Amino acid sequence: MEEARATGPGTPDAIVVGSGPNGLAAAVTLARAGLEVMVLERSSTIGGGARSGALTIPGFTHDLGSAVHPLALSSGFFRRFELAKRIRMLVPAISYGHPLDGGAAGLAYRDLERTAEALGADGPAWRQLFGPLVENAHRIAQLTGSPLLQLPRHPLTTLRFGLRALEQGLPSWNLRFSEDLAPAMLSGLAAHSIQPMPSLSTAAAALSLGTTAHARGWPIPAGGSQAITDALADDLRAHGGSIVTGAEVGDIRELPAARAVLFDTSPRALSRIVGERLPARYRERLEGYEYGNGVAKVDFALSGPVPWTNEELRTTPTLHVGGSREEIAAGEAEVAAGGHPESPYVLVAQPSVIDSSRAPEGQHTLWAYTHVPHGSTVDREEAIIAQIERFAPGFRELIRASSSRTAAQMQQQNANYLGGDIAVGEPTLAQLVARPVLSTDPWRTPAKGVYLCSSATPPGPGVHGLAGYYAARSALKHEFGYRMHPYLGTGEPGAAAPATGGA
Repeated sequence: MEEARATGPGTPDAIVVGSGPNGLAAAVTLARAGLEVMVLERSSTIGGGARSGALTIPGFTHDLGSAVHPLALSSGFFRRFELAKRIRMLVPAISYGHPLDGGAAGLAYRDLERTAEALGADGPAWRQLFGPLVENAHRIAQLTGSPLLQLPRHPLTTLRFGLRALEQGLPSWNLRFSEDLAPAMLSGLAAHSIQPMPSLSTAAAALSLGTTAHARGWPIPAGGSQAITDALADDLRAHGGSIVTGAEVGDIRELPAARAVLFDTSPRALSRIVGERLPARYRERLEGYEYGNGVAKVDFALSGPVPWTNEELRTTPTLHVGGSREEIAAGEAEVAAGGHPESPYVLVAQPSVIDSSRAPEGQHTLWAYTHVPHGSTVDREEAIIAQIERFAPGFRELIRASSSRTAAQMQQQNANYLGGDIAVGEPTLAQLVARPVLSTDPWRTPAKGVYLCSSATPPGPGVHGLAGYYAARSALKHEFGYRMHPYLGTGEPGAAAPATGGA
């Protein structure tokens, strides 16, 4: 192993620019290897897309970015980090709900069999679709949490997933179903990808999220998503790392001479900061990286619980609100064409139904976003309220206060969300393969010691820490000569893991 320390007293071995979940995952991994690590964050608070705070009135805690974390229990990084031992994860019996007009609702229980039974005539088809995936949930997590260029570790599981993605990614996606609820539930999952549907990438998103819903559930961190950030930051500091806030980096030459610099930024920011140290063709690829449509978000402080027509939804933390499969597909197509649907798809989280710490007794918080064209400056609060009212008459009267942000304002809050794109790059199939470039080590740039570790690298969007973890592993190998991965858990280190393998 090479000498880990950089030359010069007080000089960090590695610098991480950006303190989102991926940046902190990279920093933790490097610090656990015995390196001196410094994290620089331009904002006054850390966490990027995993932050919580006051947005409306005192006593209400809101999530500024992600609220529900389907990947927190399945991510290979968080499993190694033993996140579930560090913070309290509240896992509901129903992972997500999907209301339809007239009081009907699809309910995705953690129990696949119970879900299938509730779907009636389409229950057997739902069971056949998800059964083999849920039985191999760990392998599915490895597949979807690894770069697409990596050879599959479990070919049969990969084939099963691929055939199902092909089925749900084509216009014939309704063939296995005869009723409305099951197709609507799948479309609610697919819409997380913020793309027109059906497509292979939207189908893959639906199957991946649906598998976690039945295998491990969709947890909510007690106290807010900030708990995930704080757990990472605490571990970093416990292993000698430091975090500096209010530190905007405009040029890599401003930084100390660390042996590795990892950027939890957008590709365009990487190009601007590193500049001519990067080859012209690589910079062209970074500048040409495509960003997707965005989100407009509203947070509400409520005087009471949301009066969903279907009473089961009143205790369900996550809801996909948008109506039928056809309505959701039409709305997403309108967004892709540059419009703002009158009846939009709305992703709703009501964390206070499972976490009483979020609001004063008897009151509630509600988090909601809808999809909008890239860079939209249109406030969608009224459209979101109207869509929720459609399935929960009386919702409007419960609103004590609200905080609304357009897609453009989402970028102001988080510089990685260009145009309000919370995926940090359109997650099309082509751009998941080449994210941001076609490479077996896409985190490593051509510039010596420079790495990209944001969601603009594999495995893409989501609070999973894997992009940062993979980037740190690459840096440990190429800059510091490490051949074993550091132990990340909470107990005494066992045998170190070999420096190969996926999520």
